[in-house]
This record gives sequence, structure tokens and C-alpha cells, in this order.
Amino acid sequence: MTPISGLLGLCSRSGQIILGADLALREIKAGRAGLVLLDAGASDGTKKKITDACACRHVPLHMLPEGELSRSCGKEDRMAAAVKPGKLCQRMIELLS
Repeated sequence: MTPISGLLGLCSRSGQIILGADLALREIKAGRAGLVLLDAGASDGTKKKITDACACRHVPLHMLPEGELSRSCGKEDRMAAAVKPGKLCQRMIELLS
């Protein structure tokens, strides 16, 4: 278990993360995403939509190894997630840098 996995689980339990590509995209467009995490196993279309939205709105984006996002949050088949701004988000950005 990596430190980022532990923080993902904590974010999930505290409601600080929005799971799912469509919901994450909505959060990005609304300006409510502090960090976006994308699973390496996501489809090319999903990767392009999320990447373009993050670039347009200057939201940090990080790619996670395949399956780590789903395992850490306890939800199956989740390919993208938006983390709400705050201390947990800042700590994740520090760990991913």
C-alpha cells in the first residue's frame, strides 16, 4: 500500500473525492476540482476528455497505475476522480510531485 493509496481511501471515506469520469468532468468544469486522478487503464476517449478539461482549467492531473484508483477507494471500475480542494488535496499533490 502506497501513501497515496492511504490518502485516497481517507478522501473516499470523508467525502473529499468524486469518483467516475463523468462526475469528475463535471467537477472540473464547475471549478470544484483541486486535483484530478486518472487510471492508466482508462479508454483513450476518457483520457482525452479529462486531459483537455484539466489543461483548459489549469487543474493538476496525475496518472495512477492501472487499478489503483478502484482498489484504494473500494469502488470497482472507476477510471477518474476529482479531489476537492483542501488539506488532503494539497498533501496528495505534494506526494505526487
